[in-house]
Amino acid sequence: MATQLYRLLPLLFLPFILFRRGASPPLPRQHAVIGDDPAGLHPVVLLPGNTCSQLEARLTDAYQPPSPQCAAAKGSGRWFRLWKNSTAMQDPDVAPCLADQLRLVYDPAARDFRNVPGVETRVLGFGSTRGFLADSPANKDLCMGRLVEALEQAGYRDAETLFGAPFDFRQAPAAPGQPCRAFSQFSRRLRALVERASMKNEGKPVVIVSHSQGGYFALEFLNRSPLPWRRRYVKHYVMASTGPGGFLLSMQKLASNPSAALSFGSAFTALPSPKVFGPDAPLVVTRARNYTAQDMPEFMSAIGLPPLAVTLYETRALPVKLNFRAPVVPTTCINGVGVPMTMKELVYWDGNFSKAPEVVYGDGDGLILLASTLALDTVIGDDPRQEYYKSIKLAGTSHAGVISDGAALERVVSEILGVHE
Repeated sequence: MATQLYRLLPLLFLPFILFRRGASPPLPRQHAVIGDDPAGLHPVVLLPGNTCSQLEARLTDAYQPPSPQCAAAKGSGRWFRLWKNSTAMQDPDVAPCLADQLRLVYDPAARDFRNVPGVETRVLGFGSTRGFLADSPANKDLCMGRLVEALEQAGYRDAETLFGAPFDFRQAPAAPGQPCRAFSQFSRRLRALVERASMKNEGKPVVIVSHSQGGYFALEFLNRSPLPWRRRYVKHYVMASTGPGGFLLSMQKLASNPSAALSFGSAFTALPSPKVFGPDAPLVVTRARNYTAQDMPEFMSAIGLPPLAVTLYETRALPVKLNFRAPVVPTTCINGVGVPMTMKELVYWDGNFSKAPEVVYGDGDGLILLASTLALDTVIGDDPRQEYYKSIKLAGTSHAGVISDGAALERVVSEILGVHE
């Protein structure tokens, strides 16, 4: 299970197109350049992408292990690294324990996802960017490590002017009215962090920066925060590599391992949205029928998901997708385009969803299709309440490259610092 989750990550220079609306957000009192005194910098809070946050766990006496070796830490009260634990993932004896302790279960009484009984978890390093950094070059590229380095070169300091908001990536914001204890707790902590970051920096409003899955958390957090609070505490929101339409890789992974659908609250977060992909855009093709974003419940049933999974999609995930909207704070969206190997259609001609599909590719960032990126300009940019919006498309830049490739990274940093043409 842990290995399968890890594979959900896409492993994935600089003409750009700008879409502007209104005046630029106010510039810092002092332009920050590499090596400058940090005075005048607005505090920055980073939300990383999928699986970049680090999780710890401990096992109580209530834990029922799948095998004796999984009970080694049971009842000891000791916290241990649950994710990311590369050593355990590569050990065939320990990996099943990690998978069991990492999964979630849906509690119908609470109408919410929770840990397996007897497993307690916590997110490491909230408030610090050190909580989601990784040592390997690939993970550093994907998990904002290059961005942190660039901001520190510009004068930012961890936990002083630069802050991190890691989250439990197994969970996902649920529709209003649906219980979601994990997202409610995260929202309270993030709100307090933004206020603390502002207070530590002479009351300056904060720049919130998200990448990939972090964008779903950030947008829901902003839209569920009172508008006066947003206007007081958020100077600028920079959203990198996030589209309102989701992506097809999530459909392929779901089809190849439908049993995992109820193991993570975030399993349906990135499924293609009917708000972006219309009824004439087939996403999955078979001899018998095609499936569009509007046909997601039928697709889920066809691949063998139980009725409960379809219900959870329709009641918890789909309303969030359909309500993807402008955050009503100054916003810049930065996305890669021009990467031709971006999934556009999945062909399971014989209807055997357990086999790898033939793939039809289109334009995008290698994960998110161009159609989803362009939808940001209408969903956010055309909202009359959104006084400032800018869309930056970085040609030939991958999903992770937006926050790691040299020229793209420089562009992201300039938006954070408020250095505009």
